[in-house]
Amino acid sequence: MRPKIPSRRTLLAVTLSALVLSAAVLSCLDRKIPVRGESAPIAESPAAPLVREQWAGFGLPVRLRIPKIGLDAAIRHVGLTPEGAVDVPKNQDEAAWFDLSPLPGERGSAIITGHYGWKGGKPSVFDDLHKLRKGDRVQVEDDGGMTVNFVMRENRRYDPDAEAPRVFDSGDDKAHLNLITCEGNWDEATGSYSKRLVIFTDRE
Repeated sequence: MRPKIPSRRTLLAVTLSALVLSAAVLSCLDRKIPVRGESAPIAESPAAPLVREQWAGFGLPVRLRIPKIGLDAAIRHVGLTPEGAVDVPKNQDEAAWFDLSPLPGERGSAIITGHYGWKGGKPSVFDDLHKLRKGDRVQVEDDGGMTVNFVMRENRRYDPDAEAPRVFDSGDDKAHLNLITCEGNWDEATGSYSKRLVIFTDRE
């Protein structure tokens, strides 16, 4: 019996009920000017750490692998910023699991974000995410050495201010993993890109 799961999922639903993608992922770097800094400050997650024993069967995610694009990256754990946005990884070559979402492999929609664009002459972890196609595999390794496999179902592009509840909750009680990053044209005024790219995957 896992009595804490419903309350955790309820908290996620309440927290994200009015969250739009402009606040949900601020992980865009400017591809045009390599020396530009992040488009949003990065803060330590204020969320309380998870107790692994609560989630028997799945450990905390530590690595993300996507063979199609040669991605093999560390996964950091982030929560919400003081402003209520989903936090992002400190380094552009790392991905970040949103720790108010389910563990990858659990029922519900686990969320992993990553930077897009160049900084300091270096690329970011999700620069090639747009190359994924239906049927491509995404793998998440946990801290116990277990790998959970997911298969891409579809990709969608959203305006930054679009409400996108299905990104955070599929509603079908199955296990999903959704990857979020930026795409589109760089907007100097907002310091961000014109679109948010979401890769929807299902547990294999």
